[in-house]
Amino acid sequence: MEGKVFTEEQEALVAKSWGVMKKNSAELGLKFFLKIFEIAPSAQKLFSFLKDSDIPLEKNPKLKPHAISVFVMTCESAVQLRKSGKVTVRESTLKRLGGVHFKSGVVDEHYEVTKFALLETIKEAVPEMWSPEMKNAWGEAYDQLVAAIKAEMKPSP
Repeated sequence: MEGKVFTEEQEALVAKSWGVMKKNSAELGLKFFLKIFEIAPSAQKLFSFLKDSDIPLEKNPKLKPHAISVFVMTCESAVQLRKSGKVTVRESTLKRLGGVHFKSGVVDEHYEVTKFALLETIKEAVPEMWSPEMKNAWGEAYDQLVAAIKAEMKPSP
């Protein structure tokens, strides 16, 4: 992933759409995760709080806060990408995310499904702004975040 440039235009598209989505991040975060599980129901097994739960997904008290934090972190990281030239999630957070994703058995397909779900969620959230350029901008930002997490995917010491 090194050397891929996140352009000013891409940054503007991401920032503009995040500006609109931010106020609905709770609803959108949940939508994003429900989409992931719709595409890949088996992904639920990766979450300790969903594994043995009989509560419908959208009512699970732990899913919503988790979904919000992931959605917001992904979007905030995307908005910061160009300013900093790198993913701005704190190193300690990246290490933790890498460790958790490693331990949970997250594989490339999961990241692909998540990317698809993220792009669909954004497309539905800002249909009047959506364009191939915006899709590429968000896709690039997501790929860079995933590359940073994957770089830390190893057993915790």
